[in-house]
Amino acid sequence: MTAHDSATEPTAIAVNGDRSLVRRGPGNGVVLAGLGVLAFSLTFPSTVWGLESFGPWSLVALRSVLAALIAGCALLAGRVPLPARRHWAGLAVVAGGVVVGFPLLTSLALQTSTSSHAAVVVGLLPLTTALLSALRTGSRPPRAFWVAALAGAAVVIAFTVQQSGGKLSGGDLYLFGALLVCAAGYTEGGRLAGVMPGWQVIGWALVLCLPLAVAGAAVALPFEPVRLTTHGVVGLVWVAAGSTFLGLYVWYRGMAEIGVPRASQLQLAQPLLTLVWSFLALGEEVSPAAPVAAVAVLVCIAVTQRAGSRGERRRGADVLVRS
Repeated sequence: MTAHDSATEPTAIAVNGDRSLVRRGPGNGVVLAGLGVLAFSLTFPSTVWGLESFGPWSLVALRSVLAALIAGCALLAGRVPLPARRHWAGLAVVAGGVVVGFPLLTSLALQTSTSSHAAVVVGLLPLTTALLSALRTGSRPPRAFWVAALAGAAVVIAFTVQQSGGKLSGGDLYLFGALLVCAAGYTEGGRLAGVMPGWQVIGWALVLCLPLAVAGAAVALPFEPVRLTTHGVVGLVWVAAGSTFLGLYVWYRGMAEIGVPRASQLQLAQPLLTLVWSFLALGEEVSPAAPVAAVAVLVCIAVTQRAGSRGERRRGADVLVRS
């Protein structure tokens, strides 16, 4: 058998700081990251439901406590050892960004902003994440990727301005802050998911926040009124189990397989999915411009994924040539 006959299609392999090899399966990674986006798209409507029963500080604290208990049970059941000391700083960034910062800032924003408005503002998250990832990891997606990412962000910005009548609401400052902390958490979590399973990344980040979450709940609950409703309980359960644990599990696993920049661009679809859920679950009005924005954003997603795939194949070919 000749060397040519035994040749197989190269698979891109990422070498991390732990000297471990992480095989990237583009198709599987896109599906996993897409499931994460689907779970995240329900977060804002579920938060609005949760705010029917709890104050913003109580809701964030309780969702963190519940999610941490789920994560802790999963880690104990799997007999997962403690992460290496060098990973705790990264886990703290994940915890501060996606477990505490983003839920708290968006919950405060949703007291004055509608779920649909918040969704389109946070639509800038993919570009923010891709930028932070490039700075943090030194990755260089191809130019077509950045052009499509900027175009998608421009669509989201234009849609936001059109929806708000050209004026930013008071909650937008909270939302812009949420963009930064969440992008930092996604970037660091995507990096860590290359050296440990995605569910362990979010699991340990949640466990790390458990003492703070319990203290927060103990302080907030006596000062914020609690009016239990079906919507409120369902909203709390979903943001704890669905968005915070399960959603982030598949999301980080998907990012580990296809890379942070490519995965982040799938989130361009998240605002438009949230618009659908906001209409169905909350009865919020959806602008006639939404379908137009949806088509434009989906085109941008297709371009970023295609450009990202070409970049991965090119880097894989370069590795084979050098070896």
